Amino acid sequence: MPQYNAPLTDMQFLLHDWLQLDHHYQQLGISDFDSELVNEILSQGAKFAEGVIAPLNREGDEHSSKLLDGKVTTPAGFAQAYQDYIANGWNAMLGSSEYDGQDMPYTMAIPVHEMLNSANLSWRLICMLTESAVLAVTKHGDEQLKKTYLAKLISGEWTGTMCLTEPHAGTDLSLLSAKAQPNGDGSYLISGSKIFISGGDQDWSDNICHLVLARLPDAPAGIKGISLFLVPKILVSASGELGAANQVSVGSIEKKMGLKACPTCVMNFDEAQGWLVGDENKGLACMFTMMNDARFQVGLQGLGIAEASYQGALSYARERLQSRAPQGVAQPDKKADSIMFQPDVRRMLLTQKALTEGCRALALLYAQQMDVEKYGNAEQQHAAAKVIAFLTPICKGFMTDMGTDVSSLGIQVYGGHGYIREWGMEQLMRDSRIAQLYEGTNGIQAADLISRKLARDNGVTLQATQSLLQKWVSDIQLPSSQAFAQDLLNEWVGTSQQLIHLNAVDLAGSAYDYMHYSAYCILGILWLSMADRAQQSSIESLKSGKANTCAFYLKRLLPRKDGFKLNLLSGANDLLALADHEFDYQ
Repeated sequence: MPQYNAPLTDMQFLLHDWLQLDHHYQQLGISDFDSELVNEILSQGAKFAEGVIAPLNREGDEHSSKLLDGKVTTPAGFAQAYQDYIANGWNAMLGSSEYDGQDMPYTMAIPVHEMLNSANLSWRLICMLTESAVLAVTKHGDEQLKKTYLAKLISGEWTGTMCLTEPHAGTDLSLLSAKAQPNGDGSYLISGSKIFISGGDQDWSDNICHLVLARLPDAPAGIKGISLFLVPKILVSASGELGAANQVSVGSIEKKMGLKACPTCVMNFDEAQGWLVGDENKGLACMFTMMNDARFQVGLQGLGIAEASYQGALSYARERLQSRAPQGVAQPDKKADSIMFQPDVRRMLLTQKALTEGCRALALLYAQQMDVEKYGNAEQQHAAAKVIAFLTPICKGFMTDMGTDVSSLGIQVYGGHGYIREWGMEQLMRDSRIAQLYEGTNGIQAADLISRKLARDNGVTLQATQSLLQKWVSDIQLPSSQAFAQDLLNEWVGTSQQLIHLNAVDLAGSAYDYMHYSAYCILGILWLSMADRAQQSSIESLKSGKANTCAFYLKRLLPRKDGFKLNLLSGANDLLALADHEFDYQ
């Protein structure tokens, strides 16, 4: 397995020089947080990811989680690493201080989350879902529910899951059949089965709080009749003590392509006692609080895998000797030159680097807006919420697509060795693939972006995102770069506006192309901004590296947008022209 080293130099550049965090925190009135604290968190987070979590990754993939006598056991070292994680307060970074959380800005926590994803995606996933559960309970739970569960979830002493999917109901949650029966004492009896539940059971925590979608008797049909319930694995007394086991059981663990160390469970609820989260029949809105956070966090999984694959490919390219470089002998003291000097290998490495660092900038820009939504005034919060809504499907969809693309390039750099298990590169690609599927497939993300966030919203979230990007364009100092970025922003907005009034079929047919077109345009603006800001850096390699990588992105990757643009403006007739029977060979 390639050794993982947290990309602290790039993270510090983006946070301090590009985002200018000290100024950002002062504007939001949270000046208790500053660059010095950020650096300490990054340093300690890197030590934990590199020294504790990353060494477990290969063994976790080899041995996987096991189900025996109804109980799940995770691979050796996983549970102890989790105890170290919560003992050092990492799980509580974003939790409310009212329930012993640290109330950190997202811009402090997100880089640590990226590190954990790079180090060990299977391990990180369970922590991620607990954080999302915290959000749902914080925003929608009543005071008694918060008092009983929130502090334990924030600390990580108890973990959380998200139970939506059923065998017959995936994206279309209107089909779900899990039932909730009022119990007469304020609780409900939950019955039904849920599938694909990450961390549905494990040996990390004393209790697991399942957030379950189910229907009440006489609930309206479709998604308007769905409610959300918190169903604990172990019942909790009024004084907060753990009591009897609830009627919750694990039916099986899925055998998967990747993420083998994370137990993906079939969960059975047999009149299990649960409590309503939010209002009756409003469960989907409550669940989307959790899902939208999880979608961004899944985008970070794509970024984390991309970084790990890039590091592995770069290390191997520097060591692998193979023939001589076409531009002349590069290492005369060796029998051959390393493949690092081959232009085609440079193409692959630069593609990995440009996409990974571009997605990192996008993720931190998103985190900055989450800070604004959390701490800003009402007007700022409103604008930030619009930007977050627009960028969420792009972050989830594009960043996970790039995670798989970059990990595929990592295998290619290794040649035949990349296909061999012992090098670890194939695990990265296997682990990355699920990120394009769960929390809403990337096709669903693309449809959400173009149909809901663009067309149905009549361009309002687009305008908010345009306003944010315009500030970044205006701050670019080099006139030629600013002009390029302005033209790119104008083109993207103009093209987007052309799509608003498309019919439903053409919108659906253009969805995938629009998501990728938008992402490449936005990353182009961010790269021009980063390269410009890097010229003020005292680190010469960073200054020149950002400029040269930006030039590569603009020349070789940004033109991809033109193919997507051509498709999204050409309608969906060709997609529907083939009759059903014409897909067959007969």
